[in-house]
Amino acid sequence: GIIYGQGPQGLSKAAGVPYEEAKQFIAEYFHVYSGIREYLDQTKALAHKLGYVETLFGRRRPIPEINSPLPQLRAAAERMAINMPVQGTATGDLVKLALIDIAKKLPEISLQSRVLLQVHDEVVLEVPEKEVTKVAEAVQEIMENVEKIGVPIVVDAKYGKNWEEMTPVAEG
Repeated sequence: GIIYGQGPQGLSKAAGVPYEEAKQFIAEYFHVYSGIREYLDQTKALAHKLGYVETLFGRRRPIPEINSPLPQLRAAAERMAINMPVQGTATGDLVKLALIDIAKKLPEISLQSRVLLQVHDEVVLEVPEKEVTKVAEAVQEIMENVEKIGVPIVVDAKYGKNWEEMTPVAEG
């Protein structure tokens, strides 16, 4: 929440801590992680200047409200400007690139498995029970190596008959 503009009052309420403690936590957070503050400030400044933000792969989102004279509208636009490059790169660009690779390679891994859908940063597949480990390892490998972006991409694999019953796939 702090990264997306949550202030001491919001953090105090969400975490159930006194206002002063929340305020101190936010100050320490940005002191320890000064690069995040720099990223946030640069992203907002660029959005104000250009009127849009981009993902790591160059996909743009216009944010016309970024220079609104209305403080609430401008603040909401700034939160969008901060969120979109990160979430758009992760759940938009990287997952879509991974899905393309999975679609190409899945027939070689398992003829009976198929991709069902994507939900945010999750890819849901239908896989025969006897092939869960093999398919999970292959899909993890594809997703974790779809692009080199300067930080590790970590993918968890789980299986189950529904989302409530999901358990981690045992690494083979």
